[in-house]
Amino acid sequence: MRVLFAGTPAVAVPSLDALVQAGFDVVAVLTRPDAPIGRKRVLTPSPVAARAAELGIEIIHAAKVDAGVTARIAAAAPDVAAIVAYGGLIPRAALNVPRHGWINLHFSLLPAWRGAAPVQRALIAGDDVTGAVTFLLEEGLDTGPVFGTLTESVRPDDTAGSLLERLSHSGAVLLSQTLSAVDAGKAAAVPQAGDVSLAPKLTLDDGRLDWRQPALAIGRQARGVTPEPGAWTTLDGQRVKLEPVLLRPQAPALQPGRLALDGKGVLVGTGSHPVELTRIQPSGKKMMTAADWARGQATLESVVFE
Repeated sequence: MRVLFAGTPAVAVPSLDALVQAGFDVVAVLTRPDAPIGRKRVLTPSPVAARAAELGIEIIHAAKVDAGVTARIAAAAPDVAAIVAYGGLIPRAALNVPRHGWINLHFSLLPAWRGAAPVQRALIAGDDVTGAVTFLLEEGLDTGPVFGTLTESVRPDDTAGSLLERLSHSGAVLLSQTLSAVDAGKAAAVPQAGDVSLAPKLTLDDGRLDWRQPALAIGRQARGVTPEPGAWTTLDGQRVKLEPVLLRPQAPALQPGRLALDGKGVLVGTGSHPVELTRIQPSGKKMMTAADWARGQATLESVVFE
């Protein structure tokens, strides 16, 4: 079966590899254009584009699927399109090109967390279980009928990065299995059922920690925004980046945002019990352990995160 693969970030690469290894004829890859990376803003291919180049697969770079891009997709004559985190809408004209349609691997248990940041939003909300589905792409936002589902338990120390890493590999197997079933004429998609929730793309503001919130909510938020856009707070008007915090329910109470040493740990007060900082990156400096940072403060008890 001839497959067009659409994807952009690193979490989509295992799916591309799985389809190639399963023997599908991946005739072309649709991915976002090269983007400036790093302080020097060097134009860099997407992870999917880089892998497709290694595999010798034709690459269609497009920020938007317009008539010209749709014509290139049609010229590749795919039987089906597989899409994993491409990062753009697929219009009706392009959806109609493959005879089996577009099959999307989405990292949530639809209809929960429809949108661009399902894993991040699930962690912030405190979900105990998440997963991935394959579904038939429609013009609506992640509304199509579902082919297959897998579940994944959320671990206490999971970040969005670690959870997405696991789901990218298990989801790649699910996608390959779904396409095999479609090729054999044995795939059956069923309508989504259950409560709908939305997972819009995270912004920088989603990473700002509000120390008046309960410790549990702060811990979930910090894990959900790691690695991107990252958790942060302000100190003396400067943004300070933080890695996920540890819950310390037995520690003495502190006012929200107030800092204190507890043994070798650096505690911050919240709306409930304190949390312990793990690593911190002050403005203009490198990421360091909280203990190393604390040693550079004249009087830690006078420090207040805002």
